[in-house]
Amino acid sequence: MKHRALLIVAGLVGAATLAVSLSVAAAGTTSPATRAAASAKSAAIAPPAVPNAAAIRAKYKGQKITFVGDAAVGASHKRDLKLVARFQKDTGIKVNLVPHPSASDASYSQLARAFGSKSSSIDVMMLDVVWPGAFAPYLVNLKPKLGTASKQFAQGIVQNDTIGGKLVAMPWFGDFGILYYRKDLLKKYGISAPPKTWNQLFTQAKKIQDGEQKTNKNFYGFVFQGNSYEGLTCDALEWVASAGGGNFIDNGKVTINNSKAKTILDAMRNQIGKITPRGVTSYDEEGARNVFAAGNAAFMRNWPYAYAANLTTPVKGKYGVTVLPHGAGGHSVGTVGGWQLGVSKFSKHKDASIELVRYLTSPKVQRFDAIFNSNVPTIPSVARDKQVVKTNPYLTPAIANVARVTRPAKYLKTHYNEGSKDIYQGISQILNGTPAGSVLPSVASKLNALIK
Repeated sequence: MKHRALLIVAGLVGAATLAVSLSVAAAGTTSPATRAAASAKSAAIAPPAVPNAAAIRAKYKGQKITFVGDAAVGASHKRDLKLVARFQKDTGIKVNLVPHPSASDASYSQLARAFGSKSSSIDVMMLDVVWPGAFAPYLVNLKPKLGTASKQFAQGIVQNDTIGGKLVAMPWFGDFGILYYRKDLLKKYGISAPPKTWNQLFTQAKKIQDGEQKTNKNFYGFVFQGNSYEGLTCDALEWVASAGGGNFIDNGKVTINNSKAKTILDAMRNQIGKITPRGVTSYDEEGARNVFAAGNAAFMRNWPYAYAANLTTPVKGKYGVTVLPHGAGGHSVGTVGGWQLGVSKFSKHKDASIELVRYLTSPKVQRFDAIFNSNVPTIPSVARDKQVVKTNPYLTPAIANVARVTRPAKYLKTHYNEGSKDIYQGISQILNGTPAGSVLPSVASKLNALIK
């Protein structure tokens, strides 16, 4: 796993390149009527046919492969089911679809165990954007068969997935944190625009919550990913970076223990149980989304997938999206996320597995993903597709161009999962009542030990 150091150097470029491609795609805003029509079309869209299916069928019909796909978040697993069904029908390759654990770090551990035991039980798998460097020794080099296809992707992401000159994964879809808000409730309570700062969010959330709780005791102002897991590392990075507190580790130096980080983390701690449910410290992506989707929250931090997932819920037509707020003197940011697809070196059917990856990452499938499940395209031409832009307001320039912040895998290298655990466990302590000043020195000490 010595190649880990190469990973996020390229990932930083990948994030910037993706941001540019998204901004090029986002050529304007769309009206509610247009979005409603687009929503109806997204429900009817079908998975595209597999190109060159006859030739693939002739070579690989009857082979069986296992694909560890997306977790059951929103419509993600439904998307995978539809795509796998079409692939099987067209090629005759049988695919056992298994959702990965919803928590990214749990999914990492699942793959680490399989690779460590040289198991052939997994053929194709999803890989978080910060994993290719760590898992490179166990992944098939896709360049000989997919190198030409990779040229159509945002090249920074391809660089992220190229370790030691080998293309160990193909970009599938991107991610970045955004703020969801109830447009109808802002209007009801005389609020002219969604919050630009965290303090404005606290104030707006409290005003709406006080009013709504008169008839709905289950209503709260704000929900997010507060559980002690990778999602909290992502959320906390946005809080701290947006307040000018750095990115946990900057230029090789651990910076998490600073006054700006303490101030914003204590501010978040002070909101738990006030404008958030007390149980927000146990929420993952779906935990937060389910509360928002039921009409029980004014604001939510989540990933773009939640936009499509909420189109079949009681809040359909009532919510909008914008950039996340920022702290005093800071600016809005979004944590870089995203998923790739790789093939295990221990697979007994590598070539059939590569054909599944080719199909799932193809332009027509990326278009389907974006419209059906509001996934961020990693192919610039798809991000510019008119129907994709109409159905995904997060592709408008004001949101797509938000500054991206990257988790510190560049410095933690093969110790990233361990370091992230130190971070999210420390942040969890803070959210559960311990002042940041009593927690961050210990977190900083643990991170320092990992980067030496």
